[in-house]
Amino acid sequence: MNRQDNSQYQPSTFDRWRPALIAFAILATVIAIGVQQSEANKDKTNSAEEPAVLVGTSLVPAVTAPLTRTLESGMQGDDVLRVQQRLKELHFDPGPVDGMFGQNTVQAMWAFEKLVLGVPREQATGVVTQSTWVIMQSNLVIKPRRVADTATHVEVYLPEQVLIVFTNQKPVLITHISSGTGEMWCEEVKIDPGEEGNNSAEQIAKGICGQAVTPPGVFYFYNRRTGMRETKLGSLYNPVYFNYNIAVHGAVLVPLKPASHGCVRIPMSVARYFPALVKYGDRLYMFDGIKEPEAYGSPVPPYDKPDPNYTTLPTVTTLPTVTTLVGAPTTTVTTIVGAPTTTVAKSTSSGSTSTSSSTP
Repeated sequence: MNRQDNSQYQPSTFDRWRPALIAFAILATVIAIGVQQSEANKDKTNSAEEPAVLVGTSLVPAVTAPLTRTLESGMQGDDVLRVQQRLKELHFDPGPVDGMFGQNTVQAMWAFEKLVLGVPREQATGVVTQSTWVIMQSNLVIKPRRVADTATHVEVYLPEQVLIVFTNQKPVLITHISSGTGEMWCEEVKIDPGEEGNNSAEQIAKGICGQAVTPPGVFYFYNRRTGMRETKLGSLYNPVYFNYNIAVHGAVLVPLKPASHGCVRIPMSVARYFPALVKYGDRLYMFDGIKEPEAYGSPVPPYDKPDPNYTTLPTVTTLPTVTTLVGAPTTTVTTIVGAPTTTVAKSTSSGSTSTSSSTP
């Protein structure tokens, strides 16, 4: 009797395969969602995508040390050292990994906040909170938006003010930048020999008006200079040119907002080795967040023109010094018409000379 009762409750074939069928249904749903997302991404042709910052699947943090205080500029300690080490691992350049929270580390954190955390560019703080540190410990993978036709290529994100150098589709440098303001400007500029606008063998000065635009599009590096150079667009350190006189170059001032005449400013510490990361012909993609770079092609920057109000300063001529000996007759020396008249006269009381001036 018991044997018959047990046979009535034996699982059917459907019951035995039910867990597998449920798992298969879940897998099919996940695949379908992934396909839909992929198709949706393909349809995004009218606007630039956000930087592809992907969080890996690993649940094991890259760094396990907790952060017990908020870190900011001027602090020092082992916790600052760990933050610098993590930034270095992620290819954000914090400067010397020495446990000192200096300006280089601040600028590296600016880039991290803007790129990974999505902080608006002018609201970055450079501060490392406990929640920021948790995100920094995750298995972050930063992928390029483009597969270039060169092994190394550069992507510049103007809305975020961030530049990334990719080699074999992996980041080797992520840095904070400052690009063109978009404003009109008129200034006296100095131009070194060999730079655009100066075909002479000496440095020259010109009055120039221009528009501070960093054009979006697709470009390539074609020229470079070493050291500090004076150009139409200002003082450029180790410039690597990609669009006429527009270059990626080092600058002392790299603020949280666009501030250049059109070039891509990077911190001086980064500019010391940036030229070694790229070579002639390497691609540069300039994203403006409105359209894809390919939609712009390779536009030239706005042409500059002479400043109509610029005049060179008159040449100052130094006249020879006139010396009057003691006991010599009183002499009046007129230097320049309209200038003060200087009289050198004999003193009757002490035997020394005295000087008086009068202005006409």
